[in-house]
Amino acid sequence: MGEANGARNGIALLDKPAGITSHDAVARLRRALDTRKVGHAGTLDPMATGLLILGVGPSTRLLTHLVGLDKVYEATIRLGQRTRSDDADGELLAETDASGVIAEAIDAGIARLTGPLQQRPSAVSAIKVDGVRAHERVRAGEEVELRARPVTVHEFALLATRRHGAVIDLDVRVHCSSGTYIRALARDLGADLGVGGHLTHLRRTRVGPFGVADAEPVPEWRAREATEPAPRIRLMGAAEVASELFTVLRLDAQQAADLANGKRLALGAPDAPTAAALAPDGRLVGLVAIEGGRTRVLTNFPVQDGVS
Repeated sequence: MGEANGARNGIALLDKPAGITSHDAVARLRRALDTRKVGHAGTLDPMATGLLILGVGPSTRLLTHLVGLDKVYEATIRLGQRTRSDDADGELLAETDASGVIAEAIDAGIARLTGPLQQRPSAVSAIKVDGVRAHERVRAGEEVELRARPVTVHEFALLATRRHGAVIDLDVRVHCSSGTYIRALARDLGADLGVGGHLTHLRRTRVGPFGVADAEPVPEWRAREATEPAPRIRLMGAAEVASELFTVLRLDAQQAADLANGKRLALGAPDAPTAAALAPDGRLVGLVAIEGGRTRVLTNFPVQDGVS
C-alpha cells in the first residue's frame, strides 16, 4: 500500500463501524482527502460493520469490476423473533418460542440454504421498484415483496449456538456471491424452522481477496484547523488491485502508448475475459479482454501523477 493523500488516486479499504451509513463513510473520506471523486464498490447497512472498498480519483474506474466479487460475513441470527426489516433495526412483528428447536433441525435448515438459491431480498432494501427504493415504499405503508433472484451461498457454517430462554442465537460465517442478503438468510432459516428469525449482528470480513484485517478506521467527521495536517489514508494503487484480481499483461513502452490511444494489440497471448495491462513502469494502462490473441479495451486508465 502507498500513501496517496496528495495524489488522491487509489483504492481505500475501510472498516465501517455500526451506526453510520456507507454513504457517510464516503462523505468522510471525501472530506479527509479534500476531493469529491470518491465512490464505493458495494454498501453495508447502518447496523453492519466491516470492510468497505472505496475508490478515489481515476481509480473509481475499477469499482465496477469489484462490485461482483464474492463476500464473507460473520453474523448472528436470532431464532424466535421476526422483524419487519429482517434485522435488529426493524419493528418486532412476531415472537415464537424457539426453545424446542433441536440442533439437528438447525443443521438441516442451514444445509437447505447452502448452494445455488433463489433468494427473495428483504423488502426493507435499496432495490428499486418502479423507480422507488423498496424501503421507501415500506416506510410509506406499502406491502412490498421483491422478486427472488439467483444467488450462491458457498459456505454457511454454524460457529456457535447460544440458547436464551425462548430464543436461540446462532453465530455463523457465510461465504456468498455478490447480491446475497444475509438478512434474508436469517429470515428464511427462521421461517423454515417455523419460529421466525432475524439478524442481530453482521460484519463483512472479506471482499474477494481483500480482508478487513488490512482495512483502517473510517476517518472521523470533525472540523480541522487550516494548519492541521489531513489524516493519512493508505490507498492501494490501481495496478496493485487489478493485479490481485486479473491476469497480468505486461506491455513494452510502444504497446502501452498504443493501448492508451485505443488501439487493439495483437499479442498472441492466451484468451482472458479481463486482464490488467501494465506499462513497463508498473502503471495500469487499462483493463482489456484478450480474444483470439488480440486485446479489446474494457476500461482505460489515464496517466496520473501519484499512485496508479
